[in-house]
Amino acid sequence: MAIPVILDTDIGSDVDDALALALLLATPEVELLGVCTVYGDVACRARIAQKLLRLAGRADIPVFPGAGRPLSLDRAVWWGGHEGEGLLEGDEWQEPVREDHAVDWMIDMIMARPGEITLVTIGPMTNVALALLREPRLAQNVKAIVSMGGVARITDNALDLPVAEHNIRCDPEAARIVFEAGWSVTMIGLDVTMRVLITREDVKRIGAAGTPFHAALERLIERWFQFVRRDWTALHDPLAVATALGKPFVTCQSLRVDVETEGRITDGATVVRRPSAELPANAQVALAVEADAFVRYYVDQVSGFRPGA
Repeated sequence: MAIPVILDTDIGSDVDDALALALLLATPEVELLGVCTVYGDVACRARIAQKLLRLAGRADIPVFPGAGRPLSLDRAVWWGGHEGEGLLEGDEWQEPVREDHAVDWMIDMIMARPGEITLVTIGPMTNVALALLREPRLAQNVKAIVSMGGVARITDNALDLPVAEHNIRCDPEAARIVFEAGWSVTMIGLDVTMRVLITREDVKRIGAAGTPFHAALERLIERWFQFVRRDWTALHDPLAVATALGKPFVTCQSLRVDVETEGRITDGATVVRRPSAELPANAQVALAVEADAFVRYYVDQVSGFRPGA
């Protein structure tokens, strides 16, 4: 039975967003309803997603630009400056994008299919927060929400992890709204994602599939390697996608997550605690992962994908 999914993404900076989209496309049981872009130049991000969908033979999947600025407009927007390079060519940089706003489409789609859709957020949560502010019933009509974001810092690699993770730090006010909306968020944070790493050998296997889609993925990964000056990267967002699809690679615990929005040093931190009567659980937090098994699964799944097959 197909799993209806909406992907909300800041595709175009860290390559893991493109790799997450690839996993969705390579999974036959997924019904990818649409892609929403968020944060920064959302039109550019939409063009990136559209190009990858075309290369995958799935130009029928719609892409909707969403909110470009965080809820607090005085927050600076981080922009790597290489988004689209190595992928978009010629007129593709100015390719038209949909005028429908991601937030409007997200609300309409979820409310039209109550209890059916899994929402996967792999960027700042601005679109989702705006959708909740406009339609609070969204929280009761989504089947599940899985988010790559946050960091619990209660695992054995805690001292190696930052106080705040990028997606949450970029719009902590939005993340706070999402975690307080009355649904249970599955949080796939840095505690587990920093353990699932692919190397150049893995990338060669993906590129060896020999299609224009796989070649594009290989180029994007290599460009990211150059940007971060290392020869490995973490599969942050793909792990969230796999979890949303019910793949048993992570172990979660029901915990309380609050988002810090005012700390001078801890702004954007996800404060994770045991639930209590006063502060009930509001998230399933990933604390352990079968890292090697997931990386093998990911590379096998994506390298085995044949666009148009």
